[in-house]
Amino acid sequence: MRIDETIEVLKNGGTILYPTDTIWGIGCDATNEEACQQLMAIKNRPTDKSFIVLVDSINMLEKYVPEFHPVCYDLIDLSEKPLTIIYPSATELANTIFAEDGSIGIRITKDPVCLKLIRSIRKPIVSTSANISGSPIPTCFNEIDDQIKSKIDAVLEDRMQEKLTTPSQIIKIDLDGTVKVIRQ
Repeated sequence: MRIDETIEVLKNGGTILYPTDTIWGIGCDATNEEACQQLMAIKNRPTDKSFIVLVDSINMLEKYVPEFHPVCYDLIDLSEKPLTIIYPSATELANTIFAEDGSIGIRITKDPVCLKLIRSIRKPIVSTSANISGSPIPTCFNEIDDQIKSKIDAVLEDRMQEKLTTPSQIIKIDLDGTVKVIRQ
């Protein structure tokens, strides 16, 4: 599908398969509980695992995460690679996407496709790897399991030949500034 059709699928609570700033992802409107539950089922993902959420700006981050340690601003500004930060809590997002402790991983994307999706629906989107839980992460569109492709509502046909192989760095930052590196 073209991007404008994919945006309509997101607006209507559907799930999408799309290229991100890191790897091929499956996603949906991160505020839509039903859509997030559908992603959980598509991935056959255990309910105790959370999802990563993409936002388009610091302003959007602050809307959904009203309280976080100020060091996050510096890390976001200084990061040269895509960086997902796990925040202690957030508001107005689907309950399904949080970790058991209430935390949530959020990344400010710079990818033009992801930015267009987010800005068009004016909400954050889920970004989880396009694989069945526990299976290898595909490096290109052709490696994505047909089971995933058949259950998704829309496939964004952009950069389908491109290899997307590097997941984001993930760090967890508590309100007191404690930093824990999850993935480098």
